[in-house]
Amino acid sequence: MTGVFSWNLIADIRDMWSVAFMVNAFRAGTIVAVLAALVGWFMVLRRQSFAGHTLAVVGFPGAAAAVWAGLGVAYGYFGFCLAAALVIAALPQRGNRGYTEQSAVIGTVQAFALAAGMLFIALYGGFLGGTSALLFGSFLGITQSQVLILALAAVATLVVLALIGRPLLFASIDTDVARAHGLPTRALGTAFLLLLGATAAEVSQITGALLVFALLVLPPATAQLLTARPAASLTLSVALALVTVWVALFVAYYSPYPIGFWLTTIAFGLYVLAYAAVAGRARLGTRATHPIAAGA
Repeated sequence: MTGVFSWNLIADIRDMWSVAFMVNAFRAGTIVAVLAALVGWFMVLRRQSFAGHTLAVVGFPGAAAAVWAGLGVAYGYFGFCLAAALVIAALPQRGNRGYTEQSAVIGTVQAFALAAGMLFIALYGGFLGGTSALLFGSFLGITQSQVLILALAAVATLVVLALIGRPLLFASIDTDVARAHGLPTRALGTAFLLLLGATAAEVSQITGALLVFALLVLPPATAQLLTARPAASLTLSVALALVTVWVALFVAYYSPYPIGFWLTTIAFGLYVLAYAAVAGRARLGTRATHPIAAGA
């Protein structure tokens, strides 16, 4: 849907929020932005971005299978993503971060998931006009009941994350030392992968299966680039995710292009700006510490 943009931002926002599904889209977008920012922050810290991307991709065959079986797509997203999280958690752990050396197996799961998704679409046999929405997201038709389900799932996920947050942070920074202190690092890793799977399933319903990765990794990676303090970095990650989703929804409403394009572009643009700022600050610091060499 394309609104008529007038350059009067207050009037444009009022016009956009006069449409019920856009109000629901902003509510749902806010929920998934906060959830993705917090869970994604730990994902980036643990260097499990590839596993997160695979869990997101697995949501596509899950949603397609649910449509084929006549169920709600949410059941497919959550069922397949949580099952894939358990598969990844069952892999033998090697190295300090656990799953980083299992990229071949995780990549195989990802490839099979895409193939299975296309198979379920073919088996469906009817007209599945929502294929692009399953892959790239859509904010059309979001209902209040969907917003409520997203909110309940997000609250449950964040409560568990809050309960395991401190030991998970310790285990993410140095697994060997955390294990030496008696922390159940394997159980923490499994619990986090299940949280990551639930988050991927939830965010997929807004961004689509192929673009979950953008919201899960870019705001947290940008925040960690700007500050190393956990509390400040988590807060900044949430702020960046909210800005990304809100601006993407606003622009998508007034343009003919899908929200997935705007969401990914805005998130990537913020990361590039942050990287340039950090690099520029480092270069200025180097010149300040070597004034003679800089002036030569």
